[in-house]
Amino acid sequence: MVVLLLACGFAAGLVITGRMRASEEADAQARQPQRTVAAPAGAAAPLAALPDFTAVADRTVPAVANISSQQIVRRSNSPFANDPFFQLFGGDDIFGSQSSVESSLGSGVIVSSDGYILTNNHVVAGESGRIAINQLPDITVSLGDSRAMRAQIVGADPTTDLALLKINARNLPTMPWGDSSKLKVAEWVLAIGNPFQLSQTVTLGIVSAINRRNIGISGYEDFIQTDAAINPGNSGGALVNARGELIGINTAIFSQSGGYQGIGFAVPSNLARRIVGDLQQFGEVRRGSIGYVEVAPLNTQLAGDLGAPNAQGVLVQRMARNSAAFDGGLRPGDIVVSFNGTMITDGSQLSRLIQDARIGSTAAVSVVRDSRRVELKVPIRSSTAR
Repeated sequence: MVVLLLACGFAAGLVITGRMRASEEADAQARQPQRTVAAPAGAAAPLAALPDFTAVADRTVPAVANISSQQIVRRSNSPFANDPFFQLFGGDDIFGSQSSVESSLGSGVIVSSDGYILTNNHVVAGESGRIAINQLPDITVSLGDSRAMRAQIVGADPTTDLALLKINARNLPTMPWGDSSKLKVAEWVLAIGNPFQLSQTVTLGIVSAINRRNIGISGYEDFIQTDAAINPGNSGGALVNARGELIGINTAIFSQSGGYQGIGFAVPSNLARRIVGDLQQFGEVRRGSIGYVEVAPLNTQLAGDLGAPNAQGVLVQRMARNSAAFDGGLRPGDIVVSFNGTMITDGSQLSRLIQDARIGSTAAVSVVRDSRRVELKVPIRSSTAR
């Protein structure tokens, strides 16, 4: 009996001692600083959440409309219709002509709540790119709320491929203008339009490049390039930034198949906004001009032959004697190296600077002539002046 009591007491002591040790070890671990186990080298970092553009789409999609245009086009039956020499002598008349209806579809952006809609000129003018005053196209605007309305042409500008329409409506949804000069490469953008007549389609991409020119799309080129999917029918639609601001008008795609290949071009909003202002105020776009001047790019060998220090600038090849440029002292053989303080890199850039110059002002033009730097004062006239 005594042995049994001693055995029980010994076992109880072991249990109590074990619990005390366990408690002490737990307290010691609690007092030690916590350590973070580092991820193994080469392990993938946690994925960041993708941006959510649902709120942006909700605000901007209603401000994009569907545009359809129909016009009667007269085409000659002459096999020499594209021969300038034959046309000079009125040869088309002997073969007669036929008329057909040409249709075009695209998109437009509502830029004011009282019914002004911006789109591409080629959406309303068709393949010709020109709108006949005596035969205006029949244009229908389909809004996001399923209303279809006839539209009038306020003005068109083939040079930038933009046109401004007006419908009789009030309290329309719009989106704010963005500042396209602040765009950065790789910034998120949304393209909104009606590709293949699929209304209110949104595609996502980034800004691939800015200030794209020498593409051969229009007479004034300063495009935003994007990889947001743009297809036939997107023309005239909106390019929108992550803040829901209009930063471009989708205009063209580079494609060998006619469909999306990841290269689209949009007219920057700052340019589009200026075009809208001119079309509203004057019915046309007023641009600066120095008259007919034909320029060519320079290379190192040509620059050396002409006595220029480098290949910067453009070479004046031909010009009209009755031009503002000739009046200002510019001559064939001159190398234009700067215009109003901006260094000239190519002919497209020089053309844009001239068009943007204020009508009635005098431009400071620097040229290299006979190995010498010459400063000229060239008057800026209206491009529409006769």
